Amino acid sequence: MIRRACLVVSIVSAAGGAHAWAGPACTTASVDRWIPAEAMRRRIEGDGYRVGVFKTTEGRCYEIYGRDKDGRRVEIYFDPVSGAIVKSSVR
Repeated sequence: MIRRACLVVSIVSAAGGAHAWAGPACTTASVDRWIPAEAMRRRIEGDGYRVGVFKTTEGRCYEIYGRDKDGRRVEIYFDPVSGAIVKSSVR
């Protein structure tokens, strides 16, 4: 019985932790107000990033995985309307 209770607690904790890693919500603006994806990618590359992956998230952000100008790995979320960085991680 104790093992089962521990298992349930572990599963619930893991499920709750998944939400902590979810990306940000960037905009509620309609897609016709967004910077076109290819234009945004060019803008990001113009800022010195090497883009490996460029995608649109469920939170309605543009997200990249790539490298900064110093070669460090980055994960960055951009507001697709303004182009502003909403959240970033450098490793």
